Amino acid sequence: MGLIPVANDQIATVVTSLEMLTKPTPRPTPPSPFRLVRWEAPESERYRTLFRRVGEPWMWFSRLVVAEERLRGILDDPAVEIYAVADRGGIEIGMLELDFRVEGVCELSFFGLVPELAGKGHGGWLMGHALNLGWRAGISRMWVHTCTLDHPAALGFYRRHGFAPYRREVETFADPRVSGLLPRDAAPHIPCLVSPR
Repeated sequence: MGLIPVANDQIATVVTSLEMLTKPTPRPTPPSPFRLVRWEAPESERYRTLFRRVGEPWMWFSRLVVAEERLRGILDDPAVEIYAVADRGGIEIGMLELDFRVEGVCELSFFGLVPELAGKGHGGWLMGHALNLGWRAGISRMWVHTCTLDHPAALGFYRRHGFAPYRREVETFADPRVSGLLPRDAAPHIPCLVSPR
């Protein structure tokens, strides 16, 4: 076994892709104090704010660096469905994004709740909605990917809900905390190896 060095200003993660090839037996969605709100073609800043709120602790940054024109191409596409999870006061505390742009396939692009809700059973409620919304007429495959930067329970969570791993890859990228795209305290479980300037 050999180790592959990673530069101090880079991050390396193992990405696991999982798929579901048959529609699961419908199960009732667990009760929740939250509601799912469809966002049709949301404003870019509103979308990025929720994306950051949910994903910053896990180093989500892809939608923060994508060019505005490309982001609008995603957000405005009727084959991409974006939902916000809202609490009783209307505060957005989670997101669900389903991508149907490939015929017969639903990609669970983004799925998450703010970290304060982790481990309280709300993920099961959100996954129930994701599966009900994702599996529709004409869909023969639903897939998702997660990585070692994500919540430690994420891979097991997806497997418990019927997704089976089929591919593993290593991804490296510039640490977004070094450039200031994310704050230095984002993803504290991943050490930043470059000293602040």
